[in-house]
Amino acid sequence: MTTNRNRRPLPASHRPRARGGGDEDSVHGGPRLPRQPWQGPRRTSSKPIDRKRDHAREPDVQPRFTSPQGGPVDAPVRLQKVLAEAGYGSRRTLEEWIRSGRVRVNGLVAQLGVRVSSGDRIQVDGKTLKRRAASRQRLRVLAYHKPEGEVVTRRDPDGRPTIFQRLPGIRDGRWITVGRLDLNTSGLLLVTNHGELANRLMHPSRQVDREYAVRIRGDVPEAALERLVQGVELDDGPARFEEIVESGGAGSNRWFHVLLTEGRNREVRRLWEAVGCEVSRLKRVRYGSVILGARPLPGQWRELTDDELDGLLEAAGLSPGQAPRRPGPAGRRVRREPVFKARSRRSKDGGPS
Repeated sequence: MTTNRNRRPLPASHRPRARGGGDEDSVHGGPRLPRQPWQGPRRTSSKPIDRKRDHAREPDVQPRFTSPQGGPVDAPVRLQKVLAEAGYGSRRTLEEWIRSGRVRVNGLVAQLGVRVSSGDRIQVDGKTLKRRAASRQRLRVLAYHKPEGEVVTRRDPDGRPTIFQRLPGIRDGRWITVGRLDLNTSGLLLVTNHGELANRLMHPSRQVDREYAVRIRGDVPEAALERLVQGVELDDGPARFEEIVESGGAGSNRWFHVLLTEGRNREVRRLWEAVGCEVSRLKRVRYGSVILGARPLPGQWRELTDDELDGLLEAAGLSPGQAPRRPGPAGRRVRREPVFKARSRRSKDGGPS
């Protein structure tokens, strides 16, 4: 096993062999890794984190729209926040929509930074947004087992199958994926109707764990593993694995479990390629507090348990009151199995199925 010295190894419940016996409270325990020179000083202030964007902060445009109904209105909020809570996408995506003129408020093209109230009429691509009262907005999060060959998009111009063709219908907003998995990557994909939750879980400042099972073709030198946990320079900046655990294998294939706290495009594959290793199979097995167990099977989904939802809300810095929840539709969920006791099935090559 190759890891940083000051970080606790992955708990037994997260390893590919004999997941029983792990202490559930230790899933997210352990001291953090020492900061690398390229990471800057660790934050010690107790003040809330100001999650800066890669682009300049949008101007705080005062409301220039008046409610067509007239009369008193509630406190205005940013337009992209309203759209995110309605399930249209992450805030960053919605900011691009506003810049491109796809959003109108009371018949006028919206500007980035505008605030809206409940009486304002919002249109996206010409369709009026039906805003629900906050008490009626119910949080739903699905754990979807994405198979290889599916794309994470609503419509594919090449006609390939998409993950949205497998998901159930929804009344409160629309489904938003928490990150992406590329065409040849399988495993756990979280899907929610809460745009703010999705945006926070994806943001690098939250440092939410993402665990992958990786099959490497050929030998892997110890020096390469050491480089991967110390830091490798990629095209979009330095990156590293928080931890690497060797997980066996057969023949010329070797399996590893790796841990990341960010989700850049194809980051796992690019890290291994940077040290001269070829990834022959990649599967996400955990995102935050949610573990991909024996269920759901590839192409199936399940609703998260209350404990899993609580873990995600805590990781995102949201309180339960900010995301009211409800159970999913009866008869549509896959039967759950205890994720901390289930043994992962092993394929013929010695890796997770």
